[in-house]
Amino acid sequence: MDHKAPMYYDFLGIPGLNFNLSTVLMIFISSVVVFVICTLATRKLQMKPTGVQNFMEWIVDFVKGIIGDTMDWKTGKVFLPLGLTLITYIFISNILGVITMVTYGEYLWWKSPTSDAGVTLSLAAMVIILTNFYGIKLHGFKNYGKEYMKPVPFLLPIKILEEFTNTMTLGFRLFGNIFAGEILLTLIAKLAFVLAPVTFVGALIPMMAWQGFSLFIGAIQAFIFTMLTMVYMSHKVSTDH
Repeated sequence: MDHKAPMYYDFLGIPGLNFNLSTVLMIFISSVVVFVICTLATRKLQMKPTGVQNFMEWIVDFVKGIIGDTMDWKTGKVFLPLGLTLITYIFISNILGVITMVTYGEYLWWKSPTSDAGVTLSLAAMVIILTNFYGIKLHGFKNYGKEYMKPVPFLLPIKILEEFTNTMTLGFRLFGNIFAGEILLTLIAKLAFVLAPVTFVGALIPMMAWQGFSLFIGAIQAFIFTMLTMVYMSHKVSTDH
């Protein structure tokens, strides 16, 4: 069965300004899942953490390590909430479509929101905007602008173009990996019903194997996105890179 993209909603009736309703739904669900996990992890804090709190503290230490590898901790500690938000939200978003896919009628509603290029490029654009914002905030507009003129002024157009290429590569890398994984899972699911139950049994093992691999890819992509965010940030806020 072919899955069609859900209908698009024209925001305020403005032509061209429309939203994929399934993507909006999955963004909301991802946000709720992350909120619930973080709330459970911090609801009853203990000196000797166990369960979800222990796992969350491990994530905090992991993100601290990412920041420490890219910049001085005195400068980078302010970006810890950003790193935690990115790595948890992107990981949850990546695996939602791996766990299952839900269709209603002919439309695919349950999927990974990061399998939509609009979501990943928006995340990437916000990251690049934040890096420039903090660069200006810490160094001042004049001093920050001088960095675009080094080592020679004629590199200015290239450095401006680099901001756009960083956005594209950061967004499309995440989108490509998650979208390709969902496509393969869909193909395996279709194969399972070609000559059911014979093909269903034959497709079960590849399906489980690819779901496991996709969980790994989802974690790796969340790590890469967060790491590159901190690398880009360090280039803007650190005096020595």
